[in-house]
Amino acid sequence: MSALFCFEIEASERNLNPVYWEILMRENEKRLYNFIHKRVANTFDVEDLVQSTWLEVLCNCHRFRGLSKPETWMFGIALNLVKNHYKSLKVSYLHDELNDNVLTQSDLPDDITEYKDTLQKVLGHISRMPPDYQQILQLIVDHDISYQEVADELMIPVGTVRSRLSRLRQTLRNEVDWKSEE
Repeated sequence: MSALFCFEIEASERNLNPVYWEILMRENEKRLYNFIHKRVANTFDVEDLVQSTWLEVLCNCHRFRGLSKPETWMFGIALNLVKNHYKSLKVSYLHDELNDNVLTQSDLPDDITEYKDTLQKVLGHISRMPPDYQQILQLIVDHDISYQEVADELMIPVGTVRSRLSRLRQTLRNEVDWKSEE
């Protein structure tokens, strides 16, 4: 079977036909790998992202509306996964940087006191936030779940989760005296 066969399948059948998607994946395997590899240097991450792309395509093929070519849709999924990959790296680097700062300053009593005071301010402001904001923050921080999972859990749109978190962050920035290190 080839791509020609795939286009002979009617659009309504294509979305639910696993053979179609399998052919699409086989024919675009090398292109997809190269597409991701141009954006991600680590070979192991590239392989993981290729696998994640195939998984997303297969799990969501019923959502393909046919407004673009299937390959375009598939590469769009890959691009979104690459973006998410870099976002997760940025978060882990931020946590590493914060931990490094705490560890390097741990021998200075003034810094420890300042750190504890800032932490108390942040926790105090969080405790005075509306319960729905606290609940979102708790789910994300304590349970380490995605915005989408929080939205599903609370039965609210994911945009609401994002906007509440944005407001919460801005409020904390405004109310807590952050010192920028330059």
